Amino acid sequence: MVISVRRREPHREATARVRRTGGTGRATASARRVPWVFVAPAAALCSAIVLGPSLLGAFYAFTEWDGLTAPKWVGLGNFAEFLTRPEGTGVLAHTLVIVICYVAGVNAVGLGLALGLERTLRTRNVLRTLFFLPAVASPLVVAYVWKFILDTHGPLNAALEAIGLDAAAQPWLAKPETALPAIVGVMVWQFSGYHMLIYMAGLQGIQAQVREAAMVDGAGTWRLFRHIVLPQLRPAIAIGVALSTILSFTLFDQVMALTGGGPSGKTDTLGTYVYKQAFVNGQYGYSAAVALLLVGVVCVAAVGQLRALRTEDS
Repeated sequence: MVISVRRREPHREATARVRRTGGTGRATASARRVPWVFVAPAAALCSAIVLGPSLLGAFYAFTEWDGLTAPKWVGLGNFAEFLTRPEGTGVLAHTLVIVICYVAGVNAVGLGLALGLERTLRTRNVLRTLFFLPAVASPLVVAYVWKFILDTHGPLNAALEAIGLDAAAQPWLAKPETALPAIVGVMVWQFSGYHMLIYMAGLQGIQAQVREAAMVDGAGTWRLFRHIVLPQLRPAIAIGVALSTILSFTLFDQVMALTGGGPSGKTDTLGTYVYKQAFVNGQYGYSAAVALLLVGVVCVAAVGQLRALRTEDS
């Protein structure tokens, strides 16, 4: 006697069970609501702490408000005032100088460190760690250490005088000609190791066979870098440029610790200018307008870099 057993597939059994229980409409709706239950507390907290104040600040950017009286609507008056003030255009110029010099400097040094430490050196892991350590330190701590070094009676001037270069010793942070380059130099020193890791990750993505084939064909060091390595590093370069651009536009800690915006406002950036206008001069509406302008500039720069990267990839 032969007994035939009919095996039912799992999805058919599930379908039959659904038909017996009368559908899954309510179960599916309940399952869809479950993720929102977990997301809701974080979303509410983010809205209350980040989104809400940001939108309120954007509203105050179009008003004249001192923090005490009722805000007065002025439209685009705060933006026009900033762009027509001599100090406003000066702050914008200082910020652009820092952005250009820092983005070029930190990416060049980071790429150079990555190329140098890519070789099989015995101490390359130790050197990588040493170069990366400043990036994890607090920007305020690093800035105060360098403020001590660059002081008129600090170690740098003492070292210059000890080797007979008395004429080179000067108040580095008190002169407009040297204060801004000093800020850029401190930032490049601190974050070059961070960009070194970005470019090292990009270099590891280049196939060794491609380099070896180019070297067999007679390509020298410069041609190998120019035609093989550099094109392959475009994604890493885009990431490094984007991160350094955002950081330099929002610069605040290092300037406040090193110079406080001085001498005579010659090192004020958009970040320090917003702080001073709000908490020193009490012009909260005007400072909110400058902050909103800063957000717009950063967004435009980031979008422009992403579009440039997509254009090169295509």
